[in-house]
Amino acid sequence: MARRVPPALVRLVPLVRLLVAPVVAAVLILACRPAESATMTDAQRSAVADSLRRLMVAACDLSRPNVVARLTSLYPDSGRVVSASAGQVVTTRDSLEAGIRAFWDNVGHNMRDPRWTWGPMHVDVLGPDAAVLTATYAIPHRTPGGDPHVVGGAWTAIFARRGGRWAIVQEHLSDRP
Repeated sequence: MARRVPPALVRLVPLVRLLVAPVVAAVLILACRPAESATMTDAQRSAVADSLRRLMVAACDLSRPNVVARLTSLYPDSGRVVSASAGQVVTTRDSLEAGIRAFWDNVGHNMRDPRWTWGPMHVDVLGPDAAVLTATYAIPHRTPGGDPHVVGGAWTAIFARRGGRWAIVQEHLSDRP
């Protein structure tokens, strides 16, 4: 046997719907907004982007000594780091450093007068402790035989602030054909 709903309760249903809809909408809006990034000013975002650009340029300056040490300084001292390059993925700092060292010992060391040049650097600051940088780069040089040669590609690096400094925690390098 079906129960009858009191008429007073039936009249309250539209009122409840009217009150619930704005409350649900407000909760969704507050829950889905990016809290940290919303608090950053344009000047703060610009300062983070500029510091990441300077960090990359300094680390990749091939005219200075200790190239491997400067390149590996871009990454955290410990913890997971994911790097995809040349069809391979590594997930530890040790394996990443070994790859950088192998590149420099087998390729970079044989470059004559190498010069790292950057295309436009696109930086998206995601919050006070996270940012993404994507850029193209080229390394014009001469081979040991004196012939002109260029290696390069595109690099997307995800930075996180770790231990008070910016470090690449994930990256993808795509070689130029």
